[in-house]
Amino acid sequence: MTRDALTGSRIRERRVMAGQKQADLAKRIGISASYLNLIEHNRRRIGGKLLLNIAGALGVEPTALTEGAEAALIATLREAADDARLSGPEVNRADEFAGRFPGWADVLASAQRRIATLERTVETLTDRLAHDPHLAASMHELLTAAAAIRSTASILADTKTLEPEWRDRFHINIDQDSRRLADSAQALVGYLEADPEITPAANSPQEEVEAFLAAHRYRFATLEVTDGDAGAIETLIQTAPDLQSVAARHIARDVLQQIAIDAEALPIAGLTQALDELGPDPVALAALLRQPVARVLRRMATVPELGAGLVVCDRSGTLIFRKSIDGFVVPRFGACCPLWPLFSVLGSPGMVQKQRVTQLGRGYSSFDCYATCEPQNARDYNAMPLLQSVMLILPASPETVAVHDVGATCRVCPRTECPARREPSILNDGV
Repeated sequence: MTRDALTGSRIRERRVMAGQKQADLAKRIGISASYLNLIEHNRRRIGGKLLLNIAGALGVEPTALTEGAEAALIATLREAADDARLSGPEVNRADEFAGRFPGWADVLASAQRRIATLERTVETLTDRLAHDPHLAASMHELLTAAAAIRSTASILADTKTLEPEWRDRFHINIDQDSRRLADSAQALVGYLEADPEITPAANSPQEEVEAFLAAHRYRFATLEVTDGDAGAIETLIQTAPDLQSVAARHIARDVLQQIAIDAEALPIAGLTQALDELGPDPVALAALLRQPVARVLRRMATVPELGAGLVVCDRSGTLIFRKSIDGFVVPRFGACCPLWPLFSVLGSPGMVQKQRVTQLGRGYSSFDCYATCEPQNARDYNAMPLLQSVMLILPASPETVAVHDVGATCRVCPRTECPARREPSILNDGV
């Protein structure tokens, strides 16, 4: 039912909210109660003077009856329906629900927005607890000190015949360990309460590299024209304020070398022209440009107009590169959902997989993922080849295809019956 066909429902809702009887309203506007009943049941269309008279009698603007709830409210209700996996007809009745019950519609929309906010908060905190090296070290220190105190106290409590000299030594140990525990706890509290504006953004070499790439928007003009000149790469690395550690510079050097190789083999101008001709079809582009699909995927991720994300993993399944895309959560370190196409192709080098996925837990946004696995150059005879899997993530196209449910990481995935689950989700089983 279209929004303008629900004027009668809105009139009925406004009349009930105003505490007016149907007969009284009909008398005020000069029509019969039976005719008003037909209007309120959306069996008669109205407009013009009659609509103005009804709006005036109800004390509302005419647009409140003809247009109903705001578009943002309707969109939020549709999002809530999608999250609840309601059927198509139910989703299409969001306008009617908002028109008939505006108060309840606003409550539901507010709850939906709050749920989305809380899910994002849970994902952020879970990721931090799982991967923040400072937190991990602090928790290890706390547990070590607590275990030492407990062990020493147990000896003192259970051993009644300790010599005074040994008893004094154990007392000293308890004193030292308790001081260490107190200092560690105080340092951890200070870290957790630190102003996020002054907390370092990068806690690992990988994060330093990601900050460096994001600052350049994953595009390096000098590498597009220098044919992979080592001097240009070193200049970028040495002048990058984000690359503080030796490990970060090492990782960045490998990434930039790959970018330079890809740029030399597949110039951005040629790729852009091919995209205009064929659209974002990696296999067709690879055939036209005579390039490996993996290279085409990597280069497509640098085209701003596509708004694509990219993740790369090695043979162990460890993510070695990530370029984020809004709505698709990529954990900062490992522990990704094993159902991603990125990992499916690891066992089939050369295969190209296309799959539409919906990532649970973040509004069920859909994406078209293209993944392939390619062997790296052999270093010697009879040596097992190293493999890299590449996955390009694009916003879902209008094409209707089967959708596969995936997650971000098990800890924040609400899918309880997933056969690939490694650990319980805090969204379903509690923290």
